[in-house]
Amino acid sequence: MTLVLVEIVDAVATVTLNRPEAMNALSKALRRQLYEAMIALDADESVRAVVLTGAGERAFTAGLDLKELGSEPGALGSANAEGADENPVKAIELCRKPVIGAINGVAITGGFEVALACDILLASENARFADTHARVGVMPGWGLSQKLSRLIGIARAKELSLSGNFLDAKTAERWGLVNRVVPAVELLPAARTLAADIASADAAFISDYKRLIDDGFALPFGDAMVLEHQRSSAANRAVTPEAVEARRAAVQARGRMQ
Repeated sequence: MTLVLVEIVDAVATVTLNRPEAMNALSKALRRQLYEAMIALDADESVRAVVLTGAGERAFTAGLDLKELGSEPGALGSANAEGADENPVKAIELCRKPVIGAINGVAITGGFEVALACDILLASENARFADTHARVGVMPGWGLSQKLSRLIGIARAKELSLSGNFLDAKTAERWGLVNRVVPAVELLPAARTLAADIASADAAFISDYKRLIDDGFALPFGDAMVLEHQRSSAANRAVTPEAVEARRAAVQARGRMQ
């Protein structure tokens, strides 16, 4: 069975986690296929942006397959897997192209961590987020305990993680977890439109800019400013006045169309 579907239209790839009968739970086989898909898309020069979503209306992904974890000896190690073929967060982070998460339903625990691996999040009105690590008794190993507090604040992160309560889409938008909420029927079109906007810029520049933002975010602010200055100085020395002028005209034309 194809557990990860890939559709490429123009420069945008849509990747769909395809286990709707199991709320797109992250089985070992699905995680492997996601890794293979992301590696292939990263290497595909025709793809400039990626949309990641879940099949069906109920779930983006319910996280690790608890049935599989409870039936296979040693399966619990998946919660701390470091290899990108087993760790879906690392599989997504391997992709140098922007990844937009289109959160169509629940994103629970490991599924929440997968959502946080995306560069940008759009949510349908049906989306809900929950960190149930405290309920299951398994510590997060894919970054949720550190990323969430940096996005929504430490007190709100503790409220979610220590209670295991669900966060609705509108509150997630108000807290800054998702960029915006749209009706369910508009989710994929909105995500693909945004991906196409990103894909219309220079691919190499977008990759470098994404890396600069991510690398800087991981540093203290002062160090991040130094990093920006270093990379900016090196990159901008190679830009010619003619290139700036050509792109300025294109930016002005685009501004008149929006």
